[in-house]
Amino acid sequence: MFTVTLLVGATAYYAQASDLGWSAVAQADNQLAGATRQIFYAKYINWTMTFPSLALALGLVAGVSWTTIFCNIFVACFWVLSYLAAAYTTTDYKWGFFALGTFAWIILAMSTLNESYEAAAPLGIGRDYIILSGAVNILWLLYPVAFGLSDGGNRIGVTGGSIFFGVLDVLIGPGMAFAFLFLARKWDYGKLKIDFSESRHYRGTREGAQLGKETTHRVDADPSVV
Repeated sequence: MFTVTLLVGATAYYAQASDLGWSAVAQADNQLAGATRQIFYAKYINWTMTFPSLALALGLVAGVSWTTIFCNIFVACFWVLSYLAAAYTTTDYKWGFFALGTFAWIILAMSTLNESYEAAAPLGIGRDYIILSGAVNILWLLYPVAFGLSDGGNRIGVTGGSIFFGVLDVLIGPGMAFAFLFLARKWDYGKLKIDFSESRHYRGTREGAQLGKETTHRVDADPSVV
């Protein structure tokens, strides 16, 4: 999951470094008539993968229901799309989209910090979970600030905004991926119910061995099978 997320992030930043994935958008709160700002929509594409992936990872580790996980994924996508709509709105109505997106993040933060922690604590990973969810939400908290100063409020330039978002993206993308992998070294994947790869070892079980014997017997008994 993190491999796919980092691949999307690398592609998005390759597009930005190549001066692609952007468009000029008029700024409603700029005093200069006809002023525009370079909006890189490539970074929003990156966030539509990164934010829901983190919500999924936290949900799987905490052991919350799939209903909660899917809700958090949807809320994360809604948050990013609301900010994208705000960035491309050329009037002060952009702040309505910004408020709705920020409210979505508050819902996501409450779920990943409160409800999910209560589910993770009985699994014996409460400390690791609060470290991960706390770090993710601290970084998430800075995204509304960065947006308000850059694509939203146009208070800092395009270069300054790119640096601000770039630092956050590195920390929340590769940084959190390594943090998950580092802490996961001592987790019991079977106890956490996330040992998905175990389905590949079906033939190692008693039922799998019996199925293998029956299949071999049927093949040997049928001379038409090559």
